[in-house]
Amino acid sequence: MRVDVVGAGPAGLYLAILLRRDDPSHEITVLERNPPDATFGWGVVFSEDTMGALRDADEPTHAEIADTFARWDCIDVHYRGEKLRSRGHSFSAIRRTLLLDILQRRCRELGVELRFGAELTDPAELTGDLVVAADGVNSLLRRTHAAAFGSEVRPQGCTYIWFGTDLVLDAFTFVFVESEHGLFQAHAYPFDESTSTWIVECRPETWRAAGLDTADEAESIAFCERLFADALRGHRLRSNRSQWLTFQRVRNRSWHHGNVVLVGDAAHTAHFSIGSGTKLAMEDSIALAGALRRAPSLRAALVDYELERQPVVERFQQAADTSAAYFERVAGHTSLPPTQFAVNLLTRSGRVGHANLTLRDPAFGRAADARFAALGTAIAPPPAFTPFPLAGTVLANRVVSRSAADGAGLVLTGLVAVCPDGRVSEETPVAAEFTPPAADAPVAVL
Repeated sequence: MRVDVVGAGPAGLYLAILLRRDDPSHEITVLERNPPDATFGWGVVFSEDTMGALRDADEPTHAEIADTFARWDCIDVHYRGEKLRSRGHSFSAIRRTLLLDILQRRCRELGVELRFGAELTDPAELTGDLVVAADGVNSLLRRTHAAAFGSEVRPQGCTYIWFGTDLVLDAFTFVFVESEHGLFQAHAYPFDESTSTWIVECRPETWRAAGLDTADEAESIAFCERLFADALRGHRLRSNRSQWLTFQRVRNRSWHHGNVVLVGDAAHTAHFSIGSGTKLAMEDSIALAGALRRAPSLRAALVDYELERQPVVERFQQAADTSAAYFERVAGHTSLPPTQFAVNLLTRSGRVGHANLTLRDPAFGRAADARFAALGTAIAPPPAFTPFPLAGTVLANRVVSRSAADGAGLVLTGLVAVCPDGRVSEETPVAAEFTPPAADAPVAVL
C-alpha cells in the first residue's frame, strides 16, 4: 500500500513508524512544509496511560522517549501570596524538538521517506492509496473537504502566549496574578533539566487593556517577566516565535472521506489547559495503524478507526471545554480562600473529583476539607455534608433534593404564591397556607 502522510508532527511521524513496522512493503512518504528542526511551543506532556500505549505500539520509540523524560507528581497553585501543593499527579514531559528528532530518526531507520520543505498546494497531487491529513489545526486537506468532514473550527478560551523559561520547576505550576488591567494566569511545567514551559493567558479585554494587542515580542516578554517576577524568581522568559493567540477548537463530524483520513489536530483539538494534544494525536496513530492491520479493507479500517477514537476524543474535548470555560471565568473565583480556590482549580474539568483528589493526596484532601468546614481539626466531613448558612438559617448539608425523606439539606418545592392574588392557578398554594413536607427540613420556595 502507498501512503501519503501530510504533516511531520508527532501524529504523522508516529503513524508512519507503525505502518512501516507492521508491513515493510508499505511505501510511506511524509511531506512537511517546514524544515526538520522547526517547531512551535516548547515541551509536551504525557500521562502514564499514554506511555503504556506507546510501549505496546513500538518499544524502541518508547524506550528512547522515556529515557529523556522529566517526571514529577506535584501540582503547585500560586494564589494570593500562598503556594499550595497537591501530590499524587503523575506527569512526564519531553522537549518537543527532541520528540520530533526521535520520531524522525526512527522513521529513517524503518525506511520511511521524509520530505521537508515540501509545500502542498493542491491535494490532487497526492496519489497514495491512503492519504493521511496530519497537517494540524489549519489542515489544507481538511479545509479542502470541509463539507464532507462536517468541520467546525471556532475560537475558544482566553488569549494566550507560549513561552519557555530557564526556571526549572519541580511541579506543574499555576500562577494567578492580579494586575491593574485584570487577572493573568500562567500554566507552567518542566520538560528537561534546564527549561520549563510557561504559558500566559488572560481574557481578551484584559489583554487589550494592558496594551498587549499592540505589543511586539520583546514588549510582551518584558511585560510578562514583570508581572510574574515573584514566581519566576529572577529567571527569564524565552521566546520561540511566541505570539498572542486564541485557541482554535476543531471538531469534525466524520474523520474520513474517500481515501483521506484525519489524525491529530487536523481531526480534533483539546484546549491546552488539560495538556492532552500530543497524547491524543499519537493515540490516533496507534488506533489507525491497528485498524489497518485488522480490517479486511481500507474502507472498513477507516470506519473502525473512527468508531474507536471518536468517543474517546469527545470525552476529552468535553473535559477540555469545561477547563477552558473555567479559566475564562476564573476571575469570579478570586474571592475564595486559597485552599478552596486550589481545590476548585484542580477539579475544574471533572476528570479529577473530590474523592479522587483525596485518594491522590490524603493529607491535602483532609486539610482542604477541614479548612472548608472551618474546623480546627484534620478530620472533617466532605464538602457536600458541611453545614451551609442560608438566609438566616443553617442547612445541615449542601445536598439539594425534591424529597425531604432522603436527608437533603435543602428541599425544592413546586410553585408557591406569596399572596392569593399571585397564584398561577386556583390550585397554587399560598405561602401562608403552605406546610413544609417535613418539620426539620428548610424549604426553598421557588
